[in-house]
Amino acid sequence: MSPTGAAPASPSGALPSNPSGVSPSRTLTSGPSRTLASGPSRTLASGPSRTLASGSSSAPAMSTPGAPRENPRAGSPARASGTDMHSGAFGALREQLLGAASEFAGASGSLAEILSGLVDDVDRALREELEIFPVCHHSPASALSMVRRLHEKRPKVIYLELCEDLTPLLTELRNCRLPVALQAFASDLDGFPPAAGPLSVVAPITEASAEYQAIAYALETPGVELVLVDRSCDHVFQWLPQEKGQEAGEGDAPKEQAEHGEDANLHGDAVGLEIGDLRPGFAELEEFLLHHGKVRHWSEWWDQYVEQPLVSADYDTYRQVMVLIGSLFRRLRPTRGERRTVDEDRERYMWTRIREHLATSGADPADCVYVCGAFHAASRVEEFGLAAPATSFEISPRTATRWLYGLIPSSHSAIEAQFGLAPGSVSVAAATWSKAVSRQGVETFRLAGQKGAAKRGGKAKPAPAPAPDGPHEVVDRLSGFLAQPRTLDKLDEAELLGWCVDIVRLARRNGYLSSTADAIAVFETSILLAGMRGRARPTPYDFQDAAVTCIEKDSVPGRRDVRRLCEILLGGDRVGVVGYEALPPLAREVFDRLEPLGLDLSKRTVQRSLMDLTASPELVPCSDLLWRLRFLLPQGAVRPIMGERGLGERSIQESWDLALGRHQRDIIELGYEGVTVEQVLEQRLRRRVWDPEATAATALSAVEDAVVFLGGDRLADELGARAVELLAAERTVDSAPEVLRRIRRLLAYYRGRGTDLPGWCAEFATVGYAHYCTLLPTACADGDTGVRQVGAMLGFLFSMESVALALGCDRTQLELAVRQCAPEQPAKVALVWAAECHLGLLPLAELRSRCDELLDNPLVVPSFPLYLTGFVQAAEPVPALTGFVVEVVSKAFGLLPDHVLLPWLPKLITMLKDQAAESMPLLVREAGRTFPGTLAGLDSWTPPWSAPSVPTRPATRPAGGPVAELLMSHRAACDAAAVLLGYDDPWATAGTPGNPEVNTLLSTHPATALAVAALLT
Repeated sequence: MSPTGAAPASPSGALPSNPSGVSPSRTLTSGPSRTLASGPSRTLASGPSRTLASGSSSAPAMSTPGAPRENPRAGSPARASGTDMHSGAFGALREQLLGAASEFAGASGSLAEILSGLVDDVDRALREELEIFPVCHHSPASALSMVRRLHEKRPKVIYLELCEDLTPLLTELRNCRLPVALQAFASDLDGFPPAAGPLSVVAPITEASAEYQAIAYALETPGVELVLVDRSCDHVFQWLPQEKGQEAGEGDAPKEQAEHGEDANLHGDAVGLEIGDLRPGFAELEEFLLHHGKVRHWSEWWDQYVEQPLVSADYDTYRQVMVLIGSLFRRLRPTRGERRTVDEDRERYMWTRIREHLATSGADPADCVYVCGAFHAASRVEEFGLAAPATSFEISPRTATRWLYGLIPSSHSAIEAQFGLAPGSVSVAAATWSKAVSRQGVETFRLAGQKGAAKRGGKAKPAPAPAPDGPHEVVDRLSGFLAQPRTLDKLDEAELLGWCVDIVRLARRNGYLSSTADAIAVFETSILLAGMRGRARPTPYDFQDAAVTCIEKDSVPGRRDVRRLCEILLGGDRVGVVGYEALPPLAREVFDRLEPLGLDLSKRTVQRSLMDLTASPELVPCSDLLWRLRFLLPQGAVRPIMGERGLGERSIQESWDLALGRHQRDIIELGYEGVTVEQVLEQRLRRRVWDPEATAATALSAVEDAVVFLGGDRLADELGARAVELLAAERTVDSAPEVLRRIRRLLAYYRGRGTDLPGWCAEFATVGYAHYCTLLPTACADGDTGVRQVGAMLGFLFSMESVALALGCDRTQLELAVRQCAPEQPAKVALVWAAECHLGLLPLAELRSRCDELLDNPLVVPSFPLYLTGFVQAAEPVPALTGFVVEVVSKAFGLLPDHVLLPWLPKLITMLKDQAAESMPLLVREAGRTFPGTLAGLDSWTPPWSAPSVPTRPATRPAGGPVAELLMSHRAACDAAAVLLGYDDPWATAGTPGNPEVNTLLSTHPATALAVAALLT
């Protein structure tokens, strides 16, 4: 039940799955007026020979999936009042449809029941005491009808299908530039699975939408109350399917969002709320409509046969047609399923809230309007209507989850990606809305002080008189609308020529070799395509297809193809902005603290900031904040061009690319986590180390981030103590290399600071020493543990040995652990030999002889590269063996046969690059000291390990002097050195006198020896 991945089912009509591959969309174009028929010459009820389908063979496909078999319930308001449903205002239309059904479907009653039910749903919705205003999401026709109806009726209460807990956000819309999205966000879950978080819900708002016009009217008109009646955001996730794969629902964004443009991800992974989605519930009907309508996708069909005819229709016609479409798609949808259940529960919820408000406020239903999706306007639940009897439906309580609310920027492409609309459809709808408002002279509603254009309208027309009080008589406008022939708009050559010239200009700017001839070809092709599709005036979709056909070449020369250029030309991708006053405190604080930079960070462009922190120390706080934002925000929001921040590292000059305007949503969501950036950073670091999957390496990384970005020792000590706990609880050594790398870096930082090590560092060293000593034998014997992990364990033990021994650990524990190791893999055997040599358990001469024996054994030669891999890994924990490693590698290259050496070389190079990068400088430096530097020297060069041994002189006693007296007085050091060098009796009296050169040197320059003697005495 996570908002990421599949989105929840949408009661308000979210877009269903589209197996046909047709891009879903609904938008307004400038094409000719059409009817609900699926072809240019068909109407829904123009005679017994024409129905919605184009033949009897298609009727079963329309009536089978989910067609309800029951008649409207007896308790509906129309039947309760004693009205005869078959003799009302729609009686003639009903009889006409039943006759057509009888002729096409014969004795089968399914089609007749569906068609009769459509008319019954329309009649019942229009006879409801509370006026129901059906809408479609982001429909200019719905918005225009809403504006006209609000001017005419002037309602005092508006019930709006929107989550009821989003009400406080509506007043903040005046501080924003549309489109924006209302958001509810929850990260601390109580009542939901922990893995489901964070939960996020968004409700996009555009100017060309009926819901925005209703909101603006209610907020700007005194005495008008706006009531949101839909389920809360908490209920949105309560009603999600949790066990089965989530069906396509609210905001089921497509997987491929790249086609929607660079701003398609402004909503993130939030669940989208949509008011009034109208789309066929199964693919067969949609395919049928698209095929016979000669259109590419659903948005074009909707525009031609619904949107364009309703733009200029009167209110009664608009209302009846929208309810009819909602009833059609509701009836031609599966009757079972979780989505249908959620739809009906939402309708019960909304009608329950409406009746509660009317009971408590005492408002007159005649002064109220209920704005909901056309799908819900044709509802058949028992709770439908004010006169519905009491039922057992109860609104479930919310969970204890703490929800946070705010506004985030949106865009046309983000809305299209969120709800699965065709790319460019919302932009075209916005352009059509502006054209229709100017042409019809409608005075739209806008919130006072809102950013953007002023209140718009064409030539001012006198405001219509308020509607008379009393019940509104239902008049059949549906029959005339469905029976009227289509009206073809005349060709607007000026508009089409402008499009053609502009698209050629845009194409040339984007690298296409287009010319005037291409503009002429696009013009003629647009007219040709429109004629083939049965329209006289080319629509934006015809123009887009023509431009792609005439201009698009084999490859796209720039960043945008011709289809994207057409979308920009016809409307562009409008991106909203949340105003400063509507931002949460954290976001406002970020912009305030970065004000010394002198940049307008609200712009969506990338801005360069240059900072000289030495000459302008007042910019140091800005630099600290930018590094913290870089850690918290997605990549690209703030990007350092010059400068670095690490443990003990600070830049004196920095250069940044800032794109905070593009990532306004991310900054706003940071405000849901805390009041300041530092608080959010601290909380995230704590969550990281206390996560159930956290390891010691994770905790050490958090300690490093706390030191670098926050400073101070309080939080670092807390996180370090957690790292000690995690290390002691680990039962594997998978993260040993990262643990070693990070603890070394932290120890170097604390030692370089000139202060004592923190207490947690000392405890980490002692606990890690005992922990890895315990796990070392098991890791060597375990075949699943890699050589790099064993090498990192030995590196930790050897590098932390001095600290651990100083704090009370026993070296015997390490020696016992190494002696208990019994590895079987050759690489681990070489690592254990290196560890024994480091501890003095294995002399270097014996180690060299073992390697020589391996090279002399023909049975072991094929596996010798594995031993060599172990020795290379040992160069990091035992750097004293670097010379020996160079020696072994040289012998291997000289003695191994080609069939063994050549297949192993690529593995050696890969291993050195991936696993021994830290040891490479040591190996190269040692090889440089060992091998000659010139080709001439290489001819006469003898490897040191192959040179004959030089006999040593027997040890002699120094003749005398202060050095001899010093050595004789302190023999312990000389005895230890002699044992390491292989001398049995360094103090033997036999032998030649002392070295004459040394005696002469000491006699000539006695001052140094006398000074050393004075220090020791």
